[in-house]
Amino acid sequence: MAKLTDEQQYIRMTETPVSRLVTSLAVPTVAGMLVSSIYNITDTFFVSQLGTSASAAVGVVFSIQSLIQAVGFSIAMGSGSMVSRRLGQKDNEGACRFVSSAFLMAFVCGALLGLLGLVFLEPVMRVLGSTETMLPYSCAYARYILATAPIFAASFVLNVAMKSQGRATLSMLGMMAGNLLNVVLDPLFIFTFDMGTSGAALATAVSQCVSFLALLWCFLKKQDTLHIRWKFVSRNAHDYVTIVRVGSPTLCRQGCGSIASALLNNRAKAFGDAAVAAMSIANRVYNVVRSILVGIGQGFQPVAGFNYGAKKPQRVKDAFRFTVVLGSGVAVLATVVLALSAPQLMAIFRRDDPEVIRMGSQALRMLCVVLPLLGYSTYVNQMLQCLGRSGQATFLASCRQGTLYVPLILVLPAILGLTGIQLTQPIADGLTFLVSIPFHIWFFRSPKGLKQCEKG
Repeated sequence: MAKLTDEQQYIRMTETPVSRLVTSLAVPTVAGMLVSSIYNITDTFFVSQLGTSASAAVGVVFSIQSLIQAVGFSIAMGSGSMVSRRLGQKDNEGACRFVSSAFLMAFVCGALLGLLGLVFLEPVMRVLGSTETMLPYSCAYARYILATAPIFAASFVLNVAMKSQGRATLSMLGMMAGNLLNVVLDPLFIFTFDMGTSGAALATAVSQCVSFLALLWCFLKKQDTLHIRWKFVSRNAHDYVTIVRVGSPTLCRQGCGSIASALLNNRAKAFGDAAVAAMSIANRVYNVVRSILVGIGQGFQPVAGFNYGAKKPQRVKDAFRFTVVLGSGVAVLATVVLALSAPQLMAIFRRDDPEVIRMGSQALRMLCVVLPLLGYSTYVNQMLQCLGRSGQATFLASCRQGTLYVPLILVLPAILGLTGIQLTQPIADGLTFLVSIPFHIWFFRSPKGLKQCEKG
């Protein structure tokens, strides 16, 4: 398909029926998210063959990966929102300024995180929930993850910027190049080269570098609308404050996810490595569905941002409604599949450990109870974020794995034991759905919400 001119892209984003436009942007985004999720599942599968402690260790290191992702993705979403709006206003140079500045910012922040993590590796692993039996596996896995933190963080900026200009297919292809390579390298490094968990992490590192280079190439070509150049890097502190402010909901959401994962591991380890492994695997499976829902929302966000910038509020409203219907339908279908096949899914990873299968199946089925509600609360949050309502979006982002989750994970296990751990996320998800409703109503009806766009 030939590349659209800037004017053709503007017409496409502001005149194409929203159902077709959101779907066209969401399909490649969801495909990319699915490939990433399949990589995570595959990684977990191969490492799980090394034993229950190794499987649990991957869950521990996931907290670090979530933190790096929180930083990179928050900078990416902060800049991506501004890029969409600048392109909607036909300010291409302003869009280039934000993507170039965010790229440098993410790379530097990722480098600092990686360096600190490597210097204090063992203490960090213990704080995140490693038992002594898990520690050798978690340290071996985390070293490569931390070493490539700058590339991991900066890749998010490239990925989101591609989607923000409506080129989700290229973004998907860049992600797929690395993730598919990871699936191939995992068994090679883990078993053929006998590297164990280090091999899984090295496969991830190599794959991230390939994906990063594939995406970066698109921004270095002269014929593209968006460019990453040193001359576009902002010298104005206000631009960086804007990126952080708009991206703060993502930082809060992803950062809370990292904290939630660490708290979960620490509470679960009291019930043994099998409990940590079971919760880690159940959450990975659940997150496959959540990644699809988030991917649909990421297809919606550039539509919302572009049309908000172009002063077309009705298209923003129509796109939101369509996205909620589509995402909720997917969630209901996934609920049925996961609830019916929970034991079989868990057995794929740890067939020879009945305790992991039992505990993980219970956790997965409890998560299924609230899964149909997850799309709506996700899209309310994504809409507020991409349209610059960072305060409200940050609060909502903190609910699911922060404001609501933390008190529950601290209290419920003390009362209900392992069942309390399994119930924490479902209850937090259900409460987040209820909290999202008044924010949705306010934004659509308030003069300071979407109606502000009608004033021009």
